Amino acid sequence: MTATSRRVAIVQSSYIPWKGYFDLIASVDEFVLYDSVQFTKRDWRNRNRIKTPGGTQWLTIPVQQKGKRCQRIDETLVADSSWSDGHWKALVHNYRRAPYFDRYRDAFADAYRRTSDEPYLSRVNHLWLTTICTELGIRTPITWSTDDDVSGDATQRLVRLCQLRNATEYLSGPSARDYLDESQFRRAGIAVSYADYSGYPTYPQLHGDFVHEVTVLDLVLNTGPDARTYMKAL
Repeated sequence: MTATSRRVAIVQSSYIPWKGYFDLIASVDEFVLYDSVQFTKRDWRNRNRIKTPGGTQWLTIPVQQKGKRCQRIDETLVADSSWSDGHWKALVHNYRRAPYFDRYRDAFADAYRRTSDEPYLSRVNHLWLTTICTELGIRTPITWSTDDDVSGDATQRLVRLCQLRNATEYLSGPSARDYLDESQFRRAGIAVSYADYSGYPTYPQLHGDFVHEVTVLDLVLNTGPDARTYMKAL
């Protein structure tokens, strides 16, 4: 990137997502949580996976859904505040023998304490994203799409969010190739590029065969300060 370039990513918040999500954050000048869009069930917004001796296990934040079919992510309320105790106990049970569990125990236990009384899913996700970014040394500002009033079709909203941030490049996840209207970005003078999630190296991991598609906590607890060497943008 040149001195005058400005790269932005706009992505829905997720619950303690995998390492690729944090590579996306680290690759841009500003990362926008796109939580002004509809909450989707059985997605990464309120759940992620850990490894256990019996295979991967979902950790899911219960949310209020009855009668709220079209609710936005930022409007989604946590249904039961006891979720954080269960998630922390699951991490302790399955990762207490990880090489760096003791190093991060206090920071992660504190994050669960701070989110236990948070009523909004989006805020829970934000707290965890900033916690992990701190541990990985990622300093990218994380902002909210909800701070801006934008309208139009899906691509028009993304373009407008980029324009409000003086972006010269929009970095997207690879799955957006199927629906993103790149011509709208070109007319706005904004380049489009896509993250590449292929080719991640394996790392020492507990509990059997290696699995990439788990929460970044797995990487951090198993590799500690070396976690950055198993990522692409750090």
